[in-house]
Amino acid sequence: MGVTNTKRGQEIYNRAKEIIPGGTQLLSKRPEMFLPDGWPPYYSKAKGCEVWDLDGNHYYDFSLMGVGANVLGYAFDEVDDAAKAAIDNGGMCTLNAPEEVALAEKLLELHPWADMARYAKAGGEAMSMAARIVRAYTKKDVVLVCGYHGWHDWYLSANLAKGDPLAGVHLQGLAPAGVPKGLAGSNLIFHYNHIEEFEALVNENRGQIAAVIMEPIRNDDPKDGFLEKIRETCTKEGFALVFDEVSAGFRLCAGGSHLKLGVTPDVAVFAKALANGYPVAAVIGKKDVMQAAQDTFISSTFWTERIALAAAVNSIECYQKYGVDKVQKHVGLRVKEIWIDAAEKYGLNIRVYGIPPLAHFEFERDDALAFKTYFTQEMLKQGFLAATGVYASYAHKDEIIDKYEDAVNAAFEKIGRIVKDGRDIMGCLEGPVCHAGFERLN
Repeated sequence: MGVTNTKRGQEIYNRAKEIIPGGTQLLSKRPEMFLPDGWPPYYSKAKGCEVWDLDGNHYYDFSLMGVGANVLGYAFDEVDDAAKAAIDNGGMCTLNAPEEVALAEKLLELHPWADMARYAKAGGEAMSMAARIVRAYTKKDVVLVCGYHGWHDWYLSANLAKGDPLAGVHLQGLAPAGVPKGLAGSNLIFHYNHIEEFEALVNENRGQIAAVIMEPIRNDDPKDGFLEKIRETCTKEGFALVFDEVSAGFRLCAGGSHLKLGVTPDVAVFAKALANGYPVAAVIGKKDVMQAAQDTFISSTFWTERIALAAAVNSIECYQKYGVDKVQKHVGLRVKEIWIDAAEKYGLNIRVYGIPPLAHFEFERDDALAFKTYFTQEMLKQGFLAATGVYASYAHKDEIIDKYEDAVNAAFEKIGRIVKDGRDIMGCLEGPVCHAGFERLN
């Protein structure tokens, strides 16, 4: 099953780097983030959790699963059928698609605290919309931010400050080139479960704060009433509380993770898993906050496109019908157990973390990035798209996870021998070390 070659894909990717800045549209899909010169850049077909590249190689996807979009699996028949029906009836029209209302009803049914919904096409722009709405609502400028929220100016402006404030929350090296310097100080970062950082920012900026914008959960569970304290402060001080559910939504349950965590925001934002790979995002919220969208200009032609809206409605129905959250939890827990058992068996020190549907591990070594690259290299040879994180999906059936377990054990056994023999991992790599963050491609 091992990879024989990725020649055609690499040829196209080399051309792409000449005519597309950065080579890809999404940083997370750059081959350099996984296995430079070895990771298949393009796919020809994807179904379930199986992927075929342009050279005919077959893989099981135990990595990003469409960068978190495909919780049901690739090319899920029921969702695709709904999208095809929308195409047959016209994906775009002068008039509005009734699916706009149908999707809003679904989202509000899942989130009884919310009253209204607006749509976008991607998580980043939906977060930008949410930031605009809450600033319009409170008539203040400063937002306190915790987590990763996309590429737009309102967020990247955090890196106009000295140092690299965003390095500690997601990626290092995100230069704010092109972001107006006048936005400096409008976006202030605090770290998850560090309530003292949050309280200090509140005290230092009282009277200027529009909102708190944060991921309710990502890699760690909230501790010591972290979310409850933030909710209480927002209510007391008159800030809006925005939960970015782009990554966490539709993983712990049908809807936002905050439903499980027991803390209610004023606004919540969804994308990724909302439509199983179709491009749609949603901003939902309380009526008084959402009505502020009428006080500013927020509008775009393709937010009214019908196909993704139809897919989203059906995707939510399938998620509920098949109990996908329970499957994701099962998959994530099994994957974590596989890593822990294999590491113990072959004498490796790893740290396993993350909620089960977004499970991660890392090698506890100074040269961890090289070991991560080697792991990906050896898993690819066995027919697995795999790095140190797994986005769980309904398509990860137990019989496929069994194959993944065998492959992980084979890779960890090799790594264990390298460590025991005291060999330099760099001499075992067949190409460069993978990138850790944003790096300019030449």
